[in-house]
Amino acid sequence: MDFTLVVVLVLGLFLGVLQLGLALHTRNVLVAAAQEGARVAAGADATEQDGVRRTRALIADALSERAAADMEVEARVVRRSGAAVVEVTVRGPLPVQLLPVSPVTVTVSGHALEESR
Repeated sequence: MDFTLVVVLVLGLFLGVLQLGLALHTRNVLVAAAQEGARVAAGADATEQDGVRRTRALIADALSERAAADMEVEARVVRRSGAAVVEVTVRGPLPVQLLPVSPVTVTVSGHALEESR
């Protein structure tokens, strides 16, 4: 009886930690992909669409093609303190598979100073 109660608690804790690790890994991949996409788009001979393509390719390589298709990626040029900055934003669902919770959406962005064209 005691063994059953302890196993249920330990299994629940293990699944929670595993799910948290998966969610953090996914978020870190999205942040890194957005930053790299912004650096690509900020190049003197590149466009914002080059940054979007690079971001999607990195997500597909690190996670999966399906995850890349589920993500909404956009790039735009914004002004920050008078300087032109390329901002790549990635929005999409976190993979919540082990725990019964509602869908969790994450939004991350990467920035890079735009080179003169």
